Amino acid sequence: MRSVPVRFLPLLMLVASAAYIGEGCRTKYEEAVVIPQNLNAGLNVAGAKLLFSQTRKACEGVYSVSDGADVFGSEIAGKWSYVVKNGTDTTYHFSLFCEPRATYFVLEGRQVADSIIFIGYWRRLVNADVGTARFVVQRASGAKALLAPDCCQDLKPGDVVLNGLYGNGEGERKYPLTLSFNRKLNPTPFQIIAHRSGGRTSDLLPASENSVEIIRLAPELGATGVEFDIRQTKDGVPILYHDDQLNLRQTQKSGLIGPVENYTYKQLSSLVRLVNGEQIPTLEEGLTAVIDDTPLQTVWMDSKLIQDMPLIREIQKKYIAKAAAQGRKVSIYIGLPTETTLNQFEALDDHLTTPSLCELDTSIARRINAQVWAPRFTLGDPVESAKVMRAAGLKVFVWTLDVPDFIRQFIDKGSLDGILTNYSPVVAYYHYVQKP
Repeated sequence: MRSVPVRFLPLLMLVASAAYIGEGCRTKYEEAVVIPQNLNAGLNVAGAKLLFSQTRKACEGVYSVSDGADVFGSEIAGKWSYVVKNGTDTTYHFSLFCEPRATYFVLEGRQVADSIIFIGYWRRLVNADVGTARFVVQRASGAKALLAPDCCQDLKPGDVVLNGLYGNGEGERKYPLTLSFNRKLNPTPFQIIAHRSGGRTSDLLPASENSVEIIRLAPELGATGVEFDIRQTKDGVPILYHDDQLNLRQTQKSGLIGPVENYTYKQLSSLVRLVNGEQIPTLEEGLTAVIDDTPLQTVWMDSKLIQDMPLIREIQKKYIAKAAAQGRKVSIYIGLPTETTLNQFEALDDHLTTPSLCELDTSIARRINAQVWAPRFTLGDPVESAKVMRAAGLKVFVWTLDVPDFIRQFIDKGSLDGILTNYSPVVAYYHYVQKP
């Protein structure tokens, strides 16, 4: 797609976004996409071994697609992530990202004899399409090199081939899908920030937006960071919740109505469940999940309705220290979307040294010494202002960007440090396949 003149960009983005999202055409939030379960049973065979870290790292890259290119596109980007459950149980996932239609795969891998086997599912975020997939890397097709103790990551095109089959729904895997290693992933640092803590309930994910469960899922979808929507309850507990009202878009029927700040945390936690049955989490529960359970690098704490900014600042300091103590590099920013939250933030004694993200004017971002300037893309092309802000030492994230053609344009221009999106797999694809 050719570059679009700045004066047309906001309108075209809105039209394109409506068309792209419209492919899903969802009208019922109680719908569900049934993700195939117990797929790793096919990996629990005699002699199967977990993959070493060097093998996982070497598998990452951009793969050319031969069989299956008509369905999944000509290129696929493969990236590993992990999730920790119950404090000790770490599971590694090999995610594949491709276009069209926000498609991703989530796979687990094992060494079986002298081969590597991947089994998992695929999903299109813009509709209810889902299915299973299985790939094998034979000894002669790259497994020998990948499984070597001194596994070399300087792979050449064609050195590794994933021979696979995929199916639709729970049906038999009978369609071929062949991936051939082409090149390494784009190494340029870039933040793929998942909206609403990982994804929207309306996209029929297996976890509700702004839940601990969606935070744990976010890296599998390609996210390197998450945006939290923060509100405070009647008794002052910071929670994660997007809308200003309890509603059936986000919660199951409970008998409670009205603003969330009309209720205590005890009332909300005991009487309200999110669409997929989860409790509304506290801010601290969300931050704990990020640091303890995921490889996520960035948290954008969007201050929807804050009564006690000093409390938010103390929680931020606590979890910055927690991440550092665990050797984790996690940037936690207080988001400032309005003049009201800005005034609350500037009342902090240490606001000039507090990690913050400003959605307001560039002059305000510089005045408060924000680490990130985050403009809304529909206000116009931010590229020129982004250059100025980055030269001044700030990072620049844009929000909320979902349309593939525009995501590609922003990434190709190389003027941003991150994108907030509802479609992490799309941003992951265009970022990782870009040739530096």
